[in-house]
Amino acid sequence: MNGDPKAARGYRNRNPGNIEHVPANKWLGLADPPSDGRFCRFHSHQHGIRALALLLQSYQDRHGLRTVRGIVARWAPSAENNTRAYQDAVAKRLAVGLDDPVDLHDAATLRGLVEAIIRHELGGQPYAPEVIAEGLRLAGLVEPGIARTGTVRAAAGAAAAGLTAATVLEAVELIAPHADRLASVARALGPWGVALAVAGAAAWAILQRLQRQREIVP
Repeated sequence: MNGDPKAARGYRNRNPGNIEHVPANKWLGLADPPSDGRFCRFHSHQHGIRALALLLQSYQDRHGLRTVRGIVARWAPSAENNTRAYQDAVAKRLAVGLDDPVDLHDAATLRGLVEAIIRHELGGQPYAPEVIAEGLRLAGLVEPGIARTGTVRAAAGAAAAGLTAATVLEAVELIAPHADRLASVARALGPWGVALAVAGAAAWAILQRLQRQREIVP
């Protein structure tokens, strides 16, 4: 696709991945009407980016797809796409081989894949970095660098024994903006008090993740 990406159907629908409308998929932020006849319509570009990211993660989590070849073959089947050209373009942007393993719960990898798909679907990149970042945040993405303070790292480490790494990272994202105050709490309550705070945030993160997963039919 060539031309102005803001003139593309996906941009007009605020659906930069051109996700087809499936009534069973109750995406957060769907517009009214939710479809243009085939593709989803969203209230905001950020909600469209969120749906794109969550759908890609479902390919890994539910279907075991962990390579560019497998992910793009499902995203853009050859019945109506030049799938191999799409795969090659995405792999080039991610700087990986078609069959190299990728982890879509890694912030940099998911963002790179989302941006590559947007560029391919719209024929260019119309979004400012902060728009993409907000869409990914809505999808539960933990941005790099959030867990760099000693207090937050210590809290995550103390809680990690009973929680999955991804859930702890989501919890860290929730508490990171309050790291300075958390340091005072840590001095007053000790590391286990902070661990309990992280565990509480993790429980909330689990509920949010389950809610996001229910938006997508298997």
